[in-house]
Amino acid sequence: MIVLNFSHPLTPEQIGQIESLARQKMERVIEVAVHFDHHQPFGPQVVAAVDACGLSPTEWQTTPLVVVPPALNFIAVLLIAELHGRMGYFPPCVRLRPVEGAIPPRYEVAEVLDLQGQRESARRRR
Repeated sequence: MIVLNFSHPLTPEQIGQIESLARQKMERVIEVAVHFDHHQPFGPQVVAAVDACGLSPTEWQTTPLVVVPPALNFIAVLLIAELHGRMGYFPPCVRLRPVEGAIPPRYEVAEVLDLQGQRESARRRR
C-alpha cells in the first residue's frame, strides 16, 4: 500500500495506525506539499499536486492507495474528484483527530474512511 499524504508529515505512530486500520503493510509514503495560491484557480493546482505523486496511469489504477487529504475543504474535494478520475474509484482517506489533552498538540489516526463503500451504500438509498 502507498499512502499519498497531502497534509502534515506522518509520524511513525500514525503510520502504524494506518497499517493497522487498513490491514496492509505500507510500502511507502509519498509526501506532497500543498501550498496553494488563493489568487489562482484551484483546479490546475490540484492537477499539479497529483502529478507530483509521480505515479503512472497503470499505478493509479492498480496500486493500493490510501490518501491523507489536505485540511482545506476546497482543495480536498477537488483532490478527491481528480483522484477518482485517475483511479476509477474513490480512494480510502485517513481522518486524523487531535489527541485530547496533548501538549503540544498531536494528532492520531481516527479512522480510514471507505469513500467507495459510502458511495455504493448511498446508491441503494436513491
